[in-house]
Amino acid sequence: MTLPHPETQPDFYEDVNTKRLTAWFIDVLLITAVTAVLTVFSLFTALFFLPFLYAAVGFFYRWIGLSRHSATIGMRVMSVEFRGSDGEDLDGGTAFLHTAGYYASVAIFPAQLVSIVLMLMSERKQGLTDMVLGTVLLNTRSR
Repeated sequence: MTLPHPETQPDFYEDVNTKRLTAWFIDVLLITAVTAVLTVFSLFTALFFLPFLYAAVGFFYRWIGLSRHSATIGMRVMSVEFRGSDGEDLDGGTAFLHTAGYYASVAIFPAQLVSIVLMLMSERKQGLTDMVLGTVLLNTRSR
């Protein structure tokens, strides 16, 4: 399978940025809820390392979602999913690299800005990590 071309199959890319942002908010809420539950189960000792716990929960949440479904729960709700440069679902290694790239771009603010600009300006709506890995976020209902 090959990736759809934005000029000949624009439905695959329509509103992807808006859906990506909405999915991100859904995922943040779910990661926060899981972190809160783990904090309660730890008898609140997790409060001493809460930012690290939140980051770890978020990393595994995203990595597992991308590995199993090429999408997080938020992305599935918004009917979008990632595809590799070959047009196939992401494998575990690519999902790991994509998640690591996302975390790197969040940690390095200028990289996040570059990623946002690329999503808004690029033909396939790809962020910085997407461009490096050759991944693309597509509408699933367009298939």
